[in-house]
Amino acid sequence: PGNRGAAATRPTIRHPDLPAQVWVLPGDGRVVVNGRSLIDYFKRATHADEVVKPFGATRTAGRFDVKATVKGGGLSGQAGAVRHGAARALQNYDPALRTALKRAGLLTRDSRMVERKKPGRKKARKAFQWVKR
Repeated sequence: PGNRGAAATRPTIRHPDLPAQVWVLPGDGRVVVNGRSLIDYFKRATHADEVVKPFGATRTAGRFDVKATVKGGGLSGQAGAVRHGAARALQNYDPALRTALKRAGLLTRDSRMVERKKPGRKKARKAFQWVKR
């Protein structure tokens, strides 16, 4: 945003109900999530690796900066949402990268959604405690 000639793509991703906005700009590989660095925000290495996966798949590591805002859910879901947003932003920046991203399965949205609560039940599937008499 605001940089002329920059490849700022900002798809809004709804990864199982997690709104994430991801900006991918040419840079030196810095990743900022909710105003904090990647390592500060995602303490687990698996979460951090998940976020940078699109850049490894397209061999563009260190060529783009990522700025993301994500809210809701847990850290694993947030990492997946940022990963999906970065992959779609890379695709928007350079359509030639689509095949590598698609082959790695990074453009597929996680379609799982929260199941609705049913009437006569405590939650979607959990029943009230059964009483014999």
